[in-house]
Amino acid sequence: MTDAPEPDILVDERLAGQLVAAQHPDLAGPVVLLANGWDNAMFRLGERHLVRLPRRTVAAGLVLHEQRWLPSIADRVSVPVPAPVRIGRPAPELGFDFPWSILPWFEGVSAADIAPEARATAASSLANFVAELGVTAPADAPVNVYRGVPLAERDEVVQGRLDRGLAGTHPERIEALRAAWNRGLAAPEWSGAPAWVHGDLHPANLVLAASGDLAAVVDFGDVCAGDPACDLATAWLTFDAPARAVFRAELGRLRETDAAMWDRARAWALVLGSAIVDTIGTGGRLGRVGVHALDAVLLA
Repeated sequence: MTDAPEPDILVDERLAGQLVAAQHPDLAGPVVLLANGWDNAMFRLGERHLVRLPRRTVAAGLVLHEQRWLPSIADRVSVPVPAPVRIGRPAPELGFDFPWSILPWFEGVSAADIAPEARATAASSLANFVAELGVTAPADAPVNVYRGVPLAERDEVVQGRLDRGLAGTHPERIEALRAAWNRGLAAPEWSGAPAWVHGDLHPANLVLAASGDLAAVVDFGDVCAGDPACDLATAWLTFDAPARAVFRAELGRLRETDAAMWDRARAWALVLGSAIVDTIGTGGRLGRVGVHALDAVLLA
């Protein structure tokens, strides 16, 4: 894959196989690289498991958040999530000094691999997942300076991306995106208790069944407590306009929302979409996610 930042932790199939053999030999089997995500590399392990290894030092510690919190999250959401099957320890003897995990394998297709209009079937079930996940978080839940924070704390970086032009985006579109961002900034901040936030709820982290419905939600590396509008951004990240309306209506039925929350959510979609396009451009499956998000934000 080319649609991810360059790694500073070098991992490959050989290392993944060595880690499994050394620490969990009863699960040893064929190891095949599936994808290099933004922060982690994923390897298929046999028929039932997946090995997840950090590929960027800056995010390696987020593996610990998944290991700590995903089991309890899995117990209260109705969609499968990748609670670790086994915990992997740092292995300096193999030149790998970071935590890692063995996760369950979920059958299905990544929502990033199908057109936005084909994701519509998942709108209601994703709204239900967001409502189930987004309850008040405990006092010791992790915080994340990049997710769920007041939008003002992301203003400088977002304005910088807009100033750089986002891969040659026409100046009129840049100013329209800036207006959407400023509208989110002007909305009242979240005044409720910090809620659980997935933090990265875009199509590449959604697994769809053959029916098109939601089969699993993956990659909880950014899981944290904060403003739930951060996850409502998936309305723009994932869906076209008709399905976005279904998602919004269903979520409004399941939990209280207001105009300020949706304005912040739209701005959060711009945070993630601009991060993708500014970092890796518009090519590849993740680049397409970024382009779609920015287009959707402009449609309101």
